[in-house]
Amino acid sequence: MKTPTVSPLYYIGLMSGTSLDGIDAALIALEDGSPPRLLATHAEPMPDELHHLLFKLCHAEQVSFAQLAAAEHAFSQCQAQAVQQLLAPLSVGVEQISAIGSHGQTIEHAPAGHGDGPAYTLQLDNPSLLAELTGCTVVADFRRRDLAAGGQAAPLAPGFHQALFGRADAHQLVLNLGGFANLTWLSSQPSDPVIGFDTGPANVLLDGWFSLHQGDRFDQNGDWAASGKVDEALLARLLSEPFFQQPPPRSTGRELFHLDWLRQHLSGQETAADVQATLAELTAVSVAQGVEQLQIDDSSLTLITAGGGAHNGYLMQRLAYYLPRATFTSPAECGWPEDWIEAGAFAWLAHQRLHHLPGNLPSVTGAQGPRVLGGIYAS
Repeated sequence: MKTPTVSPLYYIGLMSGTSLDGIDAALIALEDGSPPRLLATHAEPMPDELHHLLFKLCHAEQVSFAQLAAAEHAFSQCQAQAVQQLLAPLSVGVEQISAIGSHGQTIEHAPAGHGDGPAYTLQLDNPSLLAELTGCTVVADFRRRDLAAGGQAAPLAPGFHQALFGRADAHQLVLNLGGFANLTWLSSQPSDPVIGFDTGPANVLLDGWFSLHQGDRFDQNGDWAASGKVDEALLARLLSEPFFQQPPPRSTGRELFHLDWLRQHLSGQETAADVQATLAELTAVSVAQGVEQLQIDDSSLTLITAGGGAHNGYLMQRLAYYLPRATFTSPAECGWPEDWIEAGAFAWLAHQRLHHLPGNLPSVTGAQGPRVLGGIYAS
């Protein structure tokens, strides 16, 4: 008797990171017993007007409801456009999509709260409008349930990393270099917990400083950083930030690491290119410190590098310098190019929600236990 064929389940993940440069859309297939498969991708550029509005909201001390509404509306339209462009060349229709997992755009992330106030994390989104525009069920607001359970609400990708990269015959270490850098440690021993945490800033400061002085959105291949020299005194001042000494679980965001934070540490004697080189060094050193915190006993380790920073040749050189026993490998060897892990994670999280399965890992976020994450907005 033949085993009946089970059709794969299709999910779309939407991710807009701290770079605010666009929305990544990833179509994945999930089948029982198999790792998630990446089927198609699309990068929808962020319109300049929306980019400027979101950046303003991320740094505003006061925000009007009209600004929030306008930003949510434009953001959801951009997301819908990303979905339409993703599916346009494919034979997969919206009726075949089980759900869209929408991360939204993080405006502020304060897992420790401010002063005596409660912890909070705010992702700008309008999942009701996205469901209306696409005709798909949408799962959104993934972070606040973990926060309600006492967790950091971040990072959330390590559960997906485990599903994608976990192996019984070897340890794996995943490094995501997005706006912020975070590590995920996957032991080959099933009884060992997954460990994951933010190590510090990555592209958020590199892109911000580059844009300020060079007028473009990012430093291609790190060429401008490579033209400068590391300012050791500035690096020491930057590394004195208490966050770098905090034990996991820990997460961070633009609330701490932004250009004004950087300016507070400048003497005024640095050249702009030297500051860029020092920011790359800050990322490399803080990642290496994070690896050291893991206290890995292996004489060598496999480091899977993902995120936009994996394309920064100068940054990767500095990471290799500080992690000489690491073998760097691309997630593309598993069928997942560097730029699509985060979007894939939120597609996977949508699947977890629809099937009433936990999306967080308490060993990563510090939550009181596993929790089903996200709210469902039916099509």
